[in-house]
Amino acid sequence: MAMSDSARREGVRHGMGRGGVLMLAPHTVILERDIVREEDCLDAIAMALLQYTPEVTHFEESVLLMNVGASLTLFGGVRRLCSRISADMRALGFTGRISCAPTARGAWVLARGAGRPRTLKMLTLQRRLGPVPVSVLPPARRFSVWLDGIGCTTVGELRRLPRPGLQRRCGRELLEVLDAAYGLSTELHNWIEPPEVFRARIEIFDRVEKADELLAGGHRLILQMLGWLTARQLAVRRIVLEMIHERGRVARPPSTLEITLADPVWRDDHLVRLLKERLGRQVLEAPVIGLVLEATDVVPMAPPSESLFPDPGGSEEDQQQLLEVLMARLGAENVLRPDPKADYRPEFANAWASISTPVRPGQLEAALPPNVDQFIRPTWILAKPIPLLMRDDRPYYSSPLKIVSKPERIEAGWWSTAQSRDYFIAEADDKVFYWIYRERVATEDGTVEPRWFLHGMFG
Repeated sequence: MAMSDSARREGVRHGMGRGGVLMLAPHTVILERDIVREEDCLDAIAMALLQYTPEVTHFEESVLLMNVGASLTLFGGVRRLCSRISADMRALGFTGRISCAPTARGAWVLARGAGRPRTLKMLTLQRRLGPVPVSVLPPARRFSVWLDGIGCTTVGELRRLPRPGLQRRCGRELLEVLDAAYGLSTELHNWIEPPEVFRARIEIFDRVEKADELLAGGHRLILQMLGWLTARQLAVRRIVLEMIHERGRVARPPSTLEITLADPVWRDDHLVRLLKERLGRQVLEAPVIGLVLEATDVVPMAPPSESLFPDPGGSEEDQQQLLEVLMARLGAENVLRPDPKADYRPEFANAWASISTPVRPGQLEAALPPNVDQFIRPTWILAKPIPLLMRDDRPYYSSPLKIVSKPERIEAGWWSTAQSRDYFIAEADDKVFYWIYRERVATEDGTVEPRWFLHGMFG
């Protein structure tokens, strides 16, 4: 059925028996054909192709048919569409012959035959069908001896034979195939229905001990998921990749890798980039022999932006993708967003959470004090205030600090940790601005002594 280039150079040809192959090339490795695995591979390819059209179906002799009439403009024409399909086929680990024709059977004949396989015009299709060997048509193979005897070797010559006599000799099925190829009859197909949930699995040909070597297999599963998402008009927010380990006495539960996205996506480049970053940080506890990808959280696909003039600084989607790449590279716990609390005390109000933690509507507004617009506060708040020295009755931090703002008094926390502070913005000699406060502390002799602390820095 198929052979490597080295076997072909040794003289191996299609249809040879086992004995003939081993006589020509004794070192050839012969694998028994697995029909079930072939069907699984075709299903995987068909699932990936759903991202280009919802009308994909299985046809005779390992052929997949796609109705792309409504997709050509979207993907930039037939050449670009075929180029993208070829790239996806290579990423899935397969090769194929891609043809295009105004009729489904015509495209099938061009794919199985020789010559130029692509045309969008019916007249051109008729010219290219003519030289195709008649043995390409499945109903004609049973009558190959009779057709050779009368000198009929091509589809064009077969079509010029008298129809009544050809029908009596070869049956109605051969005429139906000819009529479908030349667009003289209507073809009906049962298009593939994607499943309700997505869960795909692939077997790896060897034991993989490094996580980054799993990227190719993960890419294959992502392509299948993208076809499923497009067919279902969904976007994914969380995917889980299970890494299956060896079975038997050394069996162990699969390792999991979860990717959570800030915004739902349905494109492969961003997902593959995130998967690459996560696999680069993953340490395998045991060799991996298989992968399972599952879309655990999906939402309806959002329509494209209706903005006439997009933001020149990048769309919100681009910003979210940047944050997700940072999370995959640094870890979600190291990429933070403000999570303010409803408290006047800065060290309690200034809280941060992982960027992956969802924000409740109105959470930021509810946490801000009523008079927050009257004062300027830094984003960088120190975890613990730093006591400042006093020189010439001025707070000192690398240089004498000059007060450049009015005071902001904060008195709160009587229920737990009471605070009474006067905050100022101070400028150092190097033009760096600090957020400092003065706190009155009672000494042992009963007097009140002001003390200065550094609590924040401005950018």
